Amino acid sequence: MSNLFIRLYLDEDVNVLVADLLKARGFDALTVRDAGQLHRSDEEQMAYAATQGRTLVTHNRTDFEELIRAYFDSEQMHYGVIYAVRRPPQELAKRLLAILNQVTADEMENQVRYI
Repeated sequence: MSNLFIRLYLDEDVNVLVADLLKARGFDALTVRDAGQLHRSDEEQMAYAATQGRTLVTHNRTDFEELIRAYFDSEQMHYGVIYAVRRPPQELAKRLLAILNQVTADEMENQVRYI
């Protein structure tokens, strides 16, 4: 089955306004808060995103790069990670929209992007 649209999962360090801005444009963006996953470990957040078929968006590059390396080493599948430099919510949403409008969910599978 082909998946066209990326479904995002925004880590708790990403401003919730980003999700609101993306939802207003018709995209599926779920925050950690809205998923009831606040204060979970990075490993739990990544596992949740993977089980839900969502691409994780985070500012926490250092910890998640190590975690993604472990996923690759153990051949675990995930639906992508987007590492975002801290920017105002509107700017971050604009950068995410560029990906959402050009990359399919299938293309994002097991991929890492930096914005």
